[in-house]
Amino acid sequence: MKKIIRKILREDQREMYLNKIAQVMKNDFPLFKNLNLYGFYDQLSEDELNYVFSEILEKPVFRTTNPGHSLNVYDENGYKIYFEDYDGFWKKWEYYEDGNIIYYESSKGHWEKREYDDRGKEIYYEDSDHWVRYEYDNRGNKIYEENSYGEWFRWDFDEHDREIYYEDSDGNIEYNT
Repeated sequence: MKKIIRKILREDQREMYLNKIAQVMKNDFPLFKNLNLYGFYDQLSEDELNYVFSEILEKPVFRTTNPGHSLNVYDENGYKIYFEDYDGFWKKWEYYEDGNIIYYESSKGHWEKREYDDRGKEIYYEDSDHWVRYEYDNRGNKIYEENSYGEWFRWDFDEHDREIYYEDSDGNIEYNT
């Protein structure tokens, strides 16, 4: 890596070395901490950082910011796709085109996965500890929810979307008139 860093100063071969840096760093999280450790973070322009992070994260990167001692990387829609603090704690996000989160993970082992229906309503959530499934009526009201703890909840609504019925797995039932 040190040879790559020394040679990166040569303008005529800069792109080739940026590609090599991206290849070396591809699975070398935390990225920002390792970029600093390898000693070339300050040698790269913002465009070059965007290029390197695009290669590493395998998606287009359009803005990289470094306020103080953290790194923030954004995609073409302005959604944050990577964050890292100076101590090496990192987070990664993936999004659907509409901005809803598909996947999130952090260096501490926590992760989240989400699914949505055609209207953008969340229908499934799962993380490193549990999962939750949701159902909605035609007007977008949540009518059913169940989770990995064995709990479930059921609702019913009138034509004005007012809740008229509630029931749960503990045997609680409520009628609203």
